Amino acid sequence: MLPEVEILEINHDVDHVHILISIPPKMRVSDVVRTFKSHTGRLMKKKFEYMRKAYWGADGIWSDGYFVSTVGIDEGIIKRYIETQGKEDIGQAELEL
Repeated sequence: MLPEVEILEINHDVDHVHILISIPPKMRVSDVVRTFKSHTGRLMKKKFEYMRKAYWGADGIWSDGYFVSTVGIDEGIIKRYIETQGKEDIGQAELEL
């Protein structure tokens, strides 16, 4: 994808994905998100036939939105959230932020 971008943590739930990435300061977050969504969308459509049919004629498989936090929360807290987010979403984990 982008050689300077490092994926540090990834987890998913039924309807969303959490990804912790590290990008160099010279890159715009919006450009990285757009490239990531475009690249992964193409790869998933290539690998999974049903996705190609389901999203035929659509701009992409990802929603337009995303959340970014660049300051105020340290990396350890974000990693713990991503690791336990499935349990947290259904009330099975106590997560302290």
